[in-house]
Amino acid sequence: MGDNEQKAMALMAEAEKKLTTQKGFFGQLFGGGNNRLDEALDCYKRAANMFKMAKNWGQAGRAFQEAASLHSKGGNAHESATSYVDASNCFKKIDPNEAIACLMKAIEIYTEMGRFSIAAKHHQAIAELYEGEGNDLQRAVQHYESAADYFRGEESTSSANKCMIKVAQYAAQLEDYDKAIQIYEQVASSCLDSSLLKYSAKEYFFRASLCHLSVDLLNAQHALEKYSQQYPAFQDSREYKLVKDLCEHLEEQNIEGFTDTVKDYDSISRLDQWYTTILLRIKKQANDNPDLR
Repeated sequence: MGDNEQKAMALMAEAEKKLTTQKGFFGQLFGGGNNRLDEALDCYKRAANMFKMAKNWGQAGRAFQEAASLHSKGGNAHESATSYVDASNCFKKIDPNEAIACLMKAIEIYTEMGRFSIAAKHHQAIAELYEGEGNDLQRAVQHYESAADYFRGEESTSSANKCMIKVAQYAAQLEDYDKAIQIYEQVASSCLDSSLLKYSAKEYFFRASLCHLSVDLLNAQHALEKYSQQYPAFQDSREYKLVKDLCEHLEEQNIEGFTDTVKDYDSISRLDQWYTTILLRIKKQANDNPDLR
């Protein structure tokens, strides 16, 4: 055990001693409870930082949790929430589930305080933990949706849209294409209302078109027409041409042409994993059901 860890363990013991003394007969008789609570808090926080310096993330997280609990007992909600977030940042390095549990406690406090923008950011952080090591897309989606709801309530439309784009991305991966389409269309319409974001609508109409194509060829063709009317510049884009050409190849049951068109597009504009996954599904579906319209 290193020097910092030894000091931290001593501080944890000192904090516990102060709390035990406070509970005893003489503590009740002579008062001074609040001072001892403050002193214990100081010990826990110093111990947590010592453990961090020693890279003992589990003990650092537990020390911050003790501080959060004491703050809560002392009626200091904001400091309690801050300590839970500090604990979460430590647990992220070793135990994502414990990190999530700490953030959920912080969110509960922040929502009671009416601090919804902060609660939204922590829902985002939980979603990122689920999409990372946990790879639990369903739960990631739930927390991105919660974050978006809070952001919308605070009139943070741009932040809400960023969260909903993540929801659409994962909804499509989970083959909930109708949900993905609805979100991409809403975000694209929102972009068209802003002169600064108007150009971004192209990407979301492109993604929505591919989701339509994953479900039904005729729907995809109708969607392309609708999107062109909403945003005439979309019709001049490479993305529009790609989807239109793919629709024609699928109509002709020309799988080779489909593949070549995707390769040509990818050689100029690299398709990321999401696009590749969706396009491979469309191709497989066409192979498996050649007469599907």
